[in-house]
Amino acid sequence: MIAWLTRLARQVAPVLLALALTQTAPAAAQPLKVTDLAGRTVTLPGPAKRIVLAQGRQLNGLGLIHPDPVSLLAGWGSDHKRQNPDAYARYAAKFPAIDAIPTVGDGATPDGFSFEKAVSLTPDLVILSQSLAGTRYGPGDLVQRFEAAGIPVAVVDFYLQPLRDTAPSLRILGTLIGREAQAEAYIRFYEERRGLIANRVRGAERRSVFMHAHAGGFDCCQSPGKGTFNDFITLAGGHNIAIDMIPGATGQISLEQLLASDPAVYVATGGLHLASRGGLVLGLGISPEDAARSFATQVARPGISALAAVRNGRAYGLWHLFNDTPLHIVAIEALAKWIHPERFADLDPQATLNEISARFSAIPLEGALWVDGTSKRGP
Repeated sequence: MIAWLTRLARQVAPVLLALALTQTAPAAAQPLKVTDLAGRTVTLPGPAKRIVLAQGRQLNGLGLIHPDPVSLLAGWGSDHKRQNPDAYARYAAKFPAIDAIPTVGDGATPDGFSFEKAVSLTPDLVILSQSLAGTRYGPGDLVQRFEAAGIPVAVVDFYLQPLRDTAPSLRILGTLIGREAQAEAYIRFYEERRGLIANRVRGAERRSVFMHAHAGGFDCCQSPGKGTFNDFITLAGGHNIAIDMIPGATGQISLEQLLASDPAVYVATGGLHLASRGGLVLGLGISPEDAARSFATQVARPGISALAAVRNGRAYGLWHLFNDTPLHIVAIEALAKWIHPERFADLDPQATLNEISARFSAIPLEGALWVDGTSKRGP
């Protein structure tokens, strides 16, 4: 009997071992597959770890879904440091490695981007904005050339049509870097806030709004036309008066045209890029007191001070760089509160920004990103 049991054990043991190995062995890694904003299928063998971010400012999107987005970069556009020095300083303080990341040109314009430098960094993924993706570059556009070099490319965008493209762009990035859950969490938060605004402005009067872009830094008056800020104003329940005068995405109207239009609400935009020009200064790290002084200077300028919106306390300041980041939901909340204070008395954009900073952002989001004006008068 003992001999029989011994033989049986020898026969069964290999089978049991094989079953155990089958149950404990990790499943083969599945490739990651998404459809990008250009309608292309992008496939990676696993989460990207060496990304070339052609437009550096898109770090602001990555930083909402990854705790250390800098660790993913093999190279990036230098436009982030130039255009968003306040955010750059905060990334550098928390992630010192950012200063050693190679740049691939400016990234803000097609001529500023270096295809050759990007390829030399051997990335496992290149991320292009919509505006760069269609750029003709030698014998083909950038997408075609990267594909010909065997480098995967994904097209995302937070600028041209942000209300349409923000959620899918975050979802694309989340999948390609293995952060789907974090991306979906931000998307849910974003869409809940957006839905609240859309519901409350339904049926409201479309009050006229003028957005003075880069206020004080250039001749009066640059303003957004179709796209980014116009979409924000529309969602917030306003009518962008520049859309009737500017055929493209941005343009300039005269002070005389502005005074003749006499909008109900005046919104100046600014940032650190205007500090050397004497323009409106807002941004991360800017104190409320400094922002208020800068804003007061702008609305006291000849012509601007004559606007009824300024006289009636319906003039406000907004960080210009809300125009290319998923943080723009905060800007829309501020605009809604300014355009329809009677419908949004309980809305607190600062609380929304604080929650994003605590729950999502890789860097602290502290500083004066808007100025509420000097009056609390009603519509």
